[in-house]
Amino acid sequence: MSLAYVDSSCIVAVILGEPDHQAITEALGRFEALFSSALLEAEVRAATAREGFPTVDPDGFPTEIEWVLPGRPLSREIGFALGAGRLRGGDLWHVACALFARESIGAEIAFVSLDASQGRVASKLAFEVPALI
Repeated sequence: MSLAYVDSSCIVAVILGEPDHQAITEALGRFEALFSSALLEAEVRAATAREGFPTVDPDGFPTEIEWVLPGRPLSREIGFALGAGRLRGGDLWHVACALFARESIGAEIAFVSLDASQGRVASKLAFEVPALI
């Protein structure tokens, strides 16, 4: 099964019709399931509001997302991610949630993002980081 954790950068690019949004949509469509943190909703809604787009709730996202909702602090995962490189708070949370998801699912998952820093850290943490564009 082909699984991936998707960062908000990909969903924002598709919704806003940014360059290469069709290639991103096709790349996301190759995965059988996509996972993300609930932070994705806030990031997507903030970006679309900033750009003057209509409100987009998760039901209007271009792909179905399975939510990663940890029932505990992710201190261990955050520590692993910080050991692999520096990230801003939201980016760090996404990588930590991807680590949590991989462990919870018990299967390998890819990490899909347009953010180079996240990609580097995720790669160091043994995620497949496919090139989207």
